[in-house]
Amino acid sequence: MSKIKNIGIIAHVDHGKTTLVDAMLKYAGVFRENQKVIERVMDSNELEREKGITIFSKIASFTYGGYKVNIVDTPGHADFGGEVQRILKMVDAVLLLVDAHEGPMPQTRYVLKKSLELGLKVIVVINKIDRSNINVHKVLDGIFDLFVELEADDSQLDFPVIYASSKEGVAKEEIEEESVSLKPLLEAIIKHIPDTRGDTSAPFRFLVSAIEYDSYVGKIGTGKIHEGVVKKGDSVILIEKDSGIVNFNITKIYSYCGLQKTEVESAQAGDIISIAGTDSIDVGETVADKKNPRPLPVIEIDSPTLAVEFRVNDSPFAGREGQYLTSRHLWDRLQKEIQTNVSIRVEKTSAPDSFKVKGRGELQLAVLIENMRREGYELQLSKPRVIYRQKNNQRHEPIEHTIIDVKDIHVGCVIGKLNLRKGQMVNMSTGSSGYRRLEFYIPSRGLLGYRNEFITDTKGTGVLNHIFYKYEPYRGEIEGRNKGALISLDNGEASAYALYKLSDRGVFFIDPGEKVYAGMIIGAANREADLVVNVCKTKKLTNVRAAGSDEALNLAPAQKFTIEQGLEYIGKDEFMEVTPEHIRFRKKILDHTARKSAK
Repeated sequence: MSKIKNIGIIAHVDHGKTTLVDAMLKYAGVFRENQKVIERVMDSNELEREKGITIFSKIASFTYGGYKVNIVDTPGHADFGGEVQRILKMVDAVLLLVDAHEGPMPQTRYVLKKSLELGLKVIVVINKIDRSNINVHKVLDGIFDLFVELEADDSQLDFPVIYASSKEGVAKEEIEEESVSLKPLLEAIIKHIPDTRGDTSAPFRFLVSAIEYDSYVGKIGTGKIHEGVVKKGDSVILIEKDSGIVNFNITKIYSYCGLQKTEVESAQAGDIISIAGTDSIDVGETVADKKNPRPLPVIEIDSPTLAVEFRVNDSPFAGREGQYLTSRHLWDRLQKEIQTNVSIRVEKTSAPDSFKVKGRGELQLAVLIENMRREGYELQLSKPRVIYRQKNNQRHEPIEHTIIDVKDIHVGCVIGKLNLRKGQMVNMSTGSSGYRRLEFYIPSRGLLGYRNEFITDTKGTGVLNHIFYKYEPYRGEIEGRNKGALISLDNGEASAYALYKLSDRGVFFIDPGEKVYAGMIIGAANREADLVVNVCKTKKLTNVRAAGSDEALNLAPAQKFTIEQGLEYIGKDEFMEVTPEHIRFRKKILDHTARKSAK
């Protein structure tokens, strides 16, 4: 049996996972000396590069010390926790990265908890030691306290620690040591991480942890061989989630070599591979030997906490930019998504042109929507709603563990705003450089729409992180958006003259010359009530001229939204219209008179 080690890289967002994988691959000789390698080479998706975060789990491998080492890079953002949960079934140990300045954060706790529950070996890597304001001893104390809080056993508490700088490509066993390479980290992997387990003489069993689609070979399932050996052409059985059985022949087997999938003739227990042969294959299902088809334990994924209504775009501008417009197009695309995204749920509603999509957070849903618009879809979205549960005849709601780092001068404002949103502060500690760290338990619905407000209140200097904590009894009503909307009265083209005359009424979301329709939200009002305005009005032309009457119109730049910001902004009686070229907001009832009657 080949010597194989399977490891996952887990951490909070922006603690340096992907950069560390880059450095490990370089040190292990995966790239040629003269090869030009882009930063964060594992973040191959276009959206990942734009946002600077990992969204999808990915696999690479290298050889070191006579071992084949499979490494799985995972997302660090809380909304993509399902990606972390499904890959932990493929690995035997994890590298837990923690920022040498920030210390353990909400997602650190989440990913460590899931790893300890599965009994995985943990190597702690205190990363970014090249920073000037680090406190590694305090961070290490915080990590140990977290292990104790999560009820780690004695063997798990005896975790090895490596100090590293992903950016500089160095690692060391003691912070005071000198080091010029990642050798101490790779040596620790060989020494402390157990060899992958699996009986090659047992009947073949393989657990599918990821799905992708290839236009030539069809669906491809990726996962770990738990037992046995598999060869190209083998006749096997797929055991589906509902206990259904599908017979098929394996047409392709891929193994990982560096960043590439390489086609191989066979593979054995312990290795992480990809197989093709049936389009019925799905995440969490078992591929097994025909003579002894025993299913492996299913992958448990935490339930969604947020729901958004995806609707067919029926605005006056529908069909101008997109290729895919109908409910059938939407339904087919959402069904394709749930085949690969294990933490998304899709349900039909009573309306034929509307579907309820459930996810882990706004960013996860925003990534799906952004991908759809880039593929040519047009759709409308409702305001996100949290998913409640009934327990002992009482309504329970999802609560988020929220950690906020803000300057001292903004502490009072942040605490006041979160108290109004039913947040309960559980800890406040002094940070460095005039910052305070605030910890809250706050309802998920209390954070909806707060991030933009938070950025404004802290002048862009605050950092907010949150992760699902648990369900608790409903905490009462929370006041919604306290500013009304500026709504277009007519169809037409916005004029600079009209926008200038209305500039004291609020902030605009559109530029001069932009097409608008009646009922479209074109800005945020200064007051609580909605205001219907005519932004198509032009200046009357006369023969009379006077000094100063034709001065230049100085307009403030229009406020533009990302999809995530848009989901936070819209109200209960509004939709967000998303097309390949535009993000617009509108009232559900476009006609002003009908809207007044409905109220």
